[in-house]
Amino acid sequence: MRWWERAPAAARRRWALLLGPLALFAAALALRGVSRPDPADHRPCRQRLCRANKKASPTPDEYLNMTRDCRAFKESRRYIEFPLSREEEEFPIAYSMVIHNKIDMFERLLRSLYAPQNVYCLHVDSKSPPAFQEAVRAIAACFPNVFVASRLESVVYASWSRLQADLNCMRDLLQSPVPWRYVLNTCGTDFPLKTNAEIVRALQVLHGQNSLESEKPSAAKQGRWQYHYEVGTAISRTAQEKPPPPLSSPMFTGSAYIVVTRAFVQHVFENPTAQKFLEWSKDTYSPDEHVWATLNRMPGVPGAMPHNDKFELSDMNALPRLVKWQYLEGDISQGAPYPPCTGRHQRAVCIYGVGDVPWMLQHRHLLANKFDPEVDDAAILCLEEHLRHKALYGRGL
Repeated sequence: MRWWERAPAAARRRWALLLGPLALFAAALALRGVSRPDPADHRPCRQRLCRANKKASPTPDEYLNMTRDCRAFKESRRYIEFPLSREEEEFPIAYSMVIHNKIDMFERLLRSLYAPQNVYCLHVDSKSPPAFQEAVRAIAACFPNVFVASRLESVVYASWSRLQADLNCMRDLLQSPVPWRYVLNTCGTDFPLKTNAEIVRALQVLHGQNSLESEKPSAAKQGRWQYHYEVGTAISRTAQEKPPPPLSSPMFTGSAYIVVTRAFVQHVFENPTAQKFLEWSKDTYSPDEHVWATLNRMPGVPGAMPHNDKFELSDMNALPRLVKWQYLEGDISQGAPYPPCTGRHQRAVCIYGVGDVPWMLQHRHLLANKFDPEVDDAAILCLEEHLRHKALYGRGL
């Protein structure tokens, strides 16, 4: 057994924090183009990595202790508490962050997105353990521009409650004194691929347009709103058909993740047609994947695109999120949109491994999904160090 394998898990993690990101990033670069070995060969290593990560991740109680002294907490966690440029200071961004578990992953996401001129609304699933909710509130209390949503939902996967969580944050963000220009929504398994300065420049290039996936629906996806769905502990379809949507323009499908203007958000809350459409969508399946996509193609909506086919936008061309779907992975030279996942899959979505990092950094997306420190913490460590170095020194590692 090598000396580092004999070291305690916590010690190995400390060394990984100090030395790991550079070495792992170099290793990830070296892996590009290398054929993938049998996943079974990595099983013992993966098991050891999972055990080490579980032991090393701070608990909600530890965050409660750390945040008793907010100044020390922010210094120890290396938060950047001053604008890094006038350009960033004059272009504040709003974030809606919907979370329910893994306090360490949430705090790392917040830290990587944090800038003092921005504003952050945290929606915590009301079903989350009390200790988790208390820790989130304690972290938020350390910052003047971070707050917990005034209304919390019990979020059920693929139901209206997921979209309502974002709407709750958006309503609160409109009441914030921060004059934000755009809002981005995130979840607890996201992580940024760009610095705040890069995000600001990407939003400036939009010139008041929104950016989100919006495409014609397949027959299967049309079934998501053709029948009434009931919600309990899960969502289920009934035999009851729904009336057609109360719109004069077509329906579209896309993603739950959006980059939209303040004017778009105000329109959603104030426009009668938009409000009728939201009400109609409440008993549909995964409404966040067709509500935003449809609203952004409706005439008269601020920042929207026409519903002509020429303006369809795929997830690979929209800014919000970079996602690898298992059924689309493959050999790029044979026509696949992206190479195989180097981590694991959950609901057909790649949980990124460190080998995916070079590929991710080649893309224009603002954030990527999914990440899990219990699957591959090295991928997150690499991005943390890369983004911090680029934010402070103007170039990546």
